[in-house]
Amino acid sequence: MDSATRIERSLNQALRLAEGREGPPILLAALRYAVFPGGARIRPRLCLAVAKACAEDKPALSAMSAAAIELLHCASLVHDDLPCFDDASTRRGRASVHKAFDERIAVLTGDALIVLAFQGLARAGSGAPARLVGLVDIVARAVGAPSGICAGQAWECEPNIELDAYQRAKTGALFAAATAAGACAAGRDPAPWYSLGERIGEAYQIADDIRDVVCSEHDLGKPTGRDEALDRPSAVRRLGIGSAVERLEGLVRDAIGAIPACPGENDLRNHILAEAARLLPRELARPAA
Repeated sequence: MDSATRIERSLNQALRLAEGREGPPILLAALRYAVFPGGARIRPRLCLAVAKACAEDKPALSAMSAAAIELLHCASLVHDDLPCFDDASTRRGRASVHKAFDERIAVLTGDALIVLAFQGLARAGSGAPARLVGLVDIVARAVGAPSGICAGQAWECEPNIELDAYQRAKTGALFAAATAAGACAAGRDPAPWYSLGERIGEAYQIADDIRDVVCSEHDLGKPTGRDEALDRPSAVRRLGIGSAVERLEGLVRDAIGAIPACPGENDLRNHILAEAARLLPRELARPAA
């Protein structure tokens, strides 16, 4: 079974935990709306690529770990789009959750998706309690304080924002969790895998900063120019387009060098290079050295 199928199947399994005749139908509809159809599923695919490179022996646990990462990402998007944060009317080319439903449902949708991530992990990890403990810790740190995605959102509420800490929390945390969770689900020590995810996460954030400036809303499926409009820090605002592209390319090289020794090291390297090639708009991309 390919990675895309495994991810979608595990996301459906997790969402079924929230569904039932006694549940409020609007919330249940909003949960599915927030998750399907998805975006590129970059984070869960990275998680599965790492698990495969580590010779995974519990594929159901690896797949649900990947799904948990994606559920957290979807939750963060729902909350990020709210009027109290970005006030974004579109996401993935259609109305954002608070526009399609309402603000109250959007808040509850994000909250419920976070809970579902842990519910799914608990079910999938019941037969591997030692790994489950590690996975819960990895996922919890990625979403909470002091350096998870909640902290990343909170940095936007501070009078002075430290760009590196902000981006590590808002974007890097889930990428680091993806690589660490993939290794942990496969029975490997997750500690050496954080560095890889952190580099990929920073590269992705820089690419997102670049796309916010040079792409159209039609291209991205969400409002652009938000960093400037909301006076948020970004790599482009700090470095300029050219230097931001160079920084991104350097991070991809660093990420390749940070891959820990594992049976599928070459396949993982190729996966990262293929993902990196899709980060930049075509007119800015340069051939890999």
